[in-house]
Amino acid sequence: MLAEGTLEGKVAVVTGGGSGLGRAFALEFARLGAGVVVAGRRPEPLEETAGLIEGAGGQALAQPTDVRVPEQVDALVAAAVEKFSRVDVLVNNAAGNFVVKAEDLSPNGWRAVVSIVLDGSFLCSRAAGRQMIEQGGGGAILSVIASYAWTGGPGTIHSAAAKAGIVAMTRTLAVEWAPHGIRANCICPGPADTEGAGQALWPTDEDRKRVAATVPAGRLATPEEVAWWATALCSPYADYITGETLTIDGGHWLEQESYLPALGKTPRG
Repeated sequence: MLAEGTLEGKVAVVTGGGSGLGRAFALEFARLGAGVVVAGRRPEPLEETAGLIEGAGGQALAQPTDVRVPEQVDALVAAAVEKFSRVDVLVNNAAGNFVVKAEDLSPNGWRAVVSIVLDGSFLCSRAAGRQMIEQGGGGAILSVIASYAWTGGPGTIHSAAAKAGIVAMTRTLAVEWAPHGIRANCICPGPADTEGAGQALWPTDEDRKRVAATVPAGRLATPEEVAWWATALCSPYADYITGETLTIDGGHWLEQESYLPALGKTPRG
């Protein structure tokens, strides 16, 4: 955990900031002294996150945004600049997912997930990156992925393909924008104890226990411990790290059978 004030004077934009990991990221950036802009499609959760930050003495802006829409993404960055004068950090956290067999996935289902995850991450990175280049002083872009980006993910073909695209995007930006002092990295959380992913991938207590049992560490991640490392990668302590993926999953990616029951299959062993 970084010390309070580590990011004083910095401005962080967090997509999907209304709940779960996104809210945890936003709260931790604020604790470290950054001004925080939270984005998402539903205004109410964003206002709740902003209220929590302001109630703790921080500065926040809730900006309803559909990351799939270029004009709304541009408006998000413009709103951040209007309130805080700059953008130093972008966290691409907005996502969508559901478990489905590949042969049963509709074209609309594919487009819905890929558009939010991959298209949205590019649009936000482009808009924030342009602002960082214009203002000078460098910056940090952090994208949230999942380990099936490199292992493949039965039942999550849409999300796995999109997350793999983000890894390639991140490595590309790391090289292209290094001359501007902009770093691009990924963070890969394991199963986390949040309402968003949990509702989609382990909706029942039985499912939750089963998934937790597949983690060698024996438990789900807490949003706070993921947020500690997310903010660290965006801090001055990580100024020489770019194009990398930090996995925080208790060894979970080494065990790839967690979601098989949702596909009507029985794990081996």
